[in-house]
Amino acid sequence: MHQQDFDEKAFIRILARLTDAGVDSLGILGSTGSYAYLSREQRRRVVQVAKAHAGSIPMMVGVGAIATNEVLRPGGGCSGGRGGCVITADDVLSAAFRGGDLCLYEEVCRHVSVPVCLYDNPRTTHVMLADELQGRIAALPAIASIKIPGLPAPQASERVAALRQHLPSRVTLGVSGDAWATAGLQAGCEALVFGLRRTLSPLLTGAGKSDT
Repeated sequence: MHQQDFDEKAFIRILARLTDAGVDSLGILGSTGSYAYLSREQRRRVVQVAKAHAGSIPMMVGVGAIATNEVLRPGGGCSGGRGGCVITADDVLSAAFRGGDLCLYEEVCRHVSVPVCLYDNPRTTHVMLADELQGRIAALPAIASIKIPGLPAPQASERVAALRQHLPSRVTLGVSGDAWATAGLQAGCEALVFGLRRTLSPLLTGAGKSDT
C-alpha cells in the first residue's frame, strides 16, 4: 500500500521475485492484513495485476473482509476465476461470537467455484477454532486445505497429529511462521506459507523443496 491506495509498482516487483524463483503458488490478498479494508475496485485491480504477471503459477486469493456480505458479494473474489483457490480467515468474527464460525464457511463454500483454504491465524484474528470445529469445517466439500500456525518441534508434531484426527484425508495441512517451516514439514504438513519469500524467494524455495 502507498498512502490509501494499492502500490502497483511495488507489487509487481514482489511478484517478479516470486515468479523468477519458481514458487509453487502465489497467495494474493491475504491472508490477514490490510487487504480486508480494500474496496472491491482495489481488490479487483490487485487480482488483475497478479494474473498478468503470474504466468502459469496457480494463485490463491484471499476473500476475507470485515463483513460476511462483503466476502460473498459478486466481484469480491469468492467466485474464483483463474486463481487456484480462495483463502478465508475469521476476520469477520469477534472472539466472543462463536456460533457463526461454521456458518461463515458454509456460506463461503456455497458461493465458490474453486477450492477453499481455511487460514487459521488466532494471533491476528483473536478467534480460536477448536479442533472439532475445524473438522466440521473441513468436511465441507469445497474445503481443500487448512493453514495452521507454526510451532517448534516437538509441539508441531503433537499439534499436527491431534488435528489430523478430525480431518478428512483429502484435506491438506499447511504451516506458516518462517521460523517454524522445517518443524512444520517434518511434523507432516504438506505446504509452507512463507512471508520471507517476498524478499528471499530463491533461497527459501529451494529450502522448502529440499525439506519435502
